[in-house]
Amino acid sequence: MNLEWMAWTPVTAGFFTFIILLLIGMTIWEIASPCVARRGFLPLTTTRGDRLFIGLLGSAYIHLTWVGLTDFPLWIATVIAACFLVIMMRWG
Repeated sequence: MNLEWMAWTPVTAGFFTFIILLLIGMTIWEIASPCVARRGFLPLTTTRGDRLFIGLLGSAYIHLTWVGLTDFPLWIATVIAACFLVIMMRWG
């Protein structure tokens, strides 16, 4: 029986470590300072967790679109996605 395993490159491990640390940090932040739902530029009322989820999902779509439609280096998409995530968390 041949089992295929995911290749844990340093970049992959770093990505998942970042997501786990982000979730731990958000949990600690929520315990220390409970969130109040608010409206930003999004057309719905959101909490910190909602904006984080929307930001991460949008960042994934930015990367997928970048890989599918351009031949430019991926680090440029990462910078754009990081800016998108910051904007979503701050003003979303």
